[in-house]
Amino acid sequence: MKVYNLSCEQQHRFEGWFNSEEDFLSQSERQQISCPVCDSVKVGKLPSAPHLNLSASRATVPDTAAHARAGKPPSVAPFQQQLAEMVRQVVENTEDVGARFTEEARRIHYNEVPAYGIRGTASAEQREELAEEGIDVFQLPIALPGKQSLQ
Repeated sequence: MKVYNLSCEQQHRFEGWFNSEEDFLSQSERQQISCPVCDSVKVGKLPSAPHLNLSASRATVPDTAAHARAGKPPSVAPFQQQLAEMVRQVVENTEDVGARFTEEARRIHYNEVPAYGIRGTASAEQREELAEEGIDVFQLPIALPGKQSLQ
């Protein structure tokens, strides 16, 4: 099993697991790998250091080395906690309108319905159209389990 650190054209970083280098290359050529945050299929491998399983030296390796092997600096954990709290607040204080997101955002923007907090899904093209109409949307930097990227 090959585990690669990947990044999309928007610089979203994520991990990909493949049976082999050939499997990664094949899926990449067929654009079957997509960013879990923005759904971009323009994905590439990030440089990574090999992981050596040296059990004798494992006891002397500080926790910061474990973070480095995982591709995360030690300071990432507080940020992840803040991000998780932000997402929790968004979910608790908005209504999930799903695929109707762009339609409902327009209705709110044009005062067809009273303003209220919404979340849902929208494609990059739909987000661009909303922006051209002066409708601000914010894409959450993570996807909720079982959901596409949320706005």
